[in-house]
Amino acid sequence: MKYWISLVNTTEVDQFIAIAQKAEELGYEGITVPDHLVYPTQIETPYPYTPDGKVWWPKTNPWADPWVTLTAMGVATKTLRLATNIYLAALRDPFTVARATAAAALFTQNRVVCGVSAGWIKEEFDLMGIDFSARGRRLDEVIACMQQLHSGEVVSHSGEFFQYDQVIHSPAPTQKVPVWVGGASKAAFQRAANNDGWLGVPSKNKRLAEIVNILMELRKANGKYGQSFDVVLSPMELMTKEFLDSLDPTATYHSSVLPWTPSPWGKAFWVEEGEDHRELAVKFRAMERFKAMMQQVGVW
Repeated sequence: MKYWISLVNTTEVDQFIAIAQKAEELGYEGITVPDHLVYPTQIETPYPYTPDGKVWWPKTNPWADPWVTLTAMGVATKTLRLATNIYLAALRDPFTVARATAAAALFTQNRVVCGVSAGWIKEEFDLMGIDFSARGRRLDEVIACMQQLHSGEVVSHSGEFFQYDQVIHSPAPTQKVPVWVGGASKAAFQRAANNDGWLGVPSKNKRLAEIVNILMELRKANGKYGQSFDVVLSPMELMTKEFLDSLDPTATYHSSVLPWTPSPWGKAFWVEEGEDHRELAVKFRAMERFKAMMQQVGVW
């Protein structure tokens, strides 16, 4: 199991580089950052992952540019992997996406992962003049264009949303930028199976096992079963070694964790009473406690 620190709803942006360095020191696999291009203050779209459809962060939550943020943390570390969880690529054009991901890959020695999803806030798409109902198809096309542009060769494309003729993107990354896909819809599972990995949503272990089986069946159907595939689990309960051993062995398993951040899916178990999770030292202790517990139960 490979563990990633999630910075979702961590508002202390000035601490991000220190957190990344501490995560690397402790042996965490990577760190993830969220994304919104702009955040509407009036949202009627229900949030899909809470029972009441409401978000669990304040409207003033910071959304630093994900690729600038990951690059800054990457330059300050040597081995830590860096991912978006998630990047709203469908809100951008392919050239912007290709350039940002390629630059981040080059400056971090190919340690970045482009984690994407279709997105859920209709109002955010409305602000950009993008058809919310077509966001899935648009995302698929953006991914395909990004990968084509990353070839560094002269390329052309004629699709539903984008058309270009005889263009070249440089510098290109020296390795493929993996694409992991988030979401829990049928379309999201299919999109993940078609790409390099799945970014999990908070779920109980039984549901996580069901989703892994769905993904593997889709991989068998598209002929990619047995090829490299990453599954990022966001468990709502402790994952035992027995549970992990029961999952399909052809995938590589990761877990996205928020050691210091309370959420609708549970309290911050690794922060002791009286500690202020906004303090950097408290975050460090939470990361250390989480690692110690995972080592104790044999899943680190």
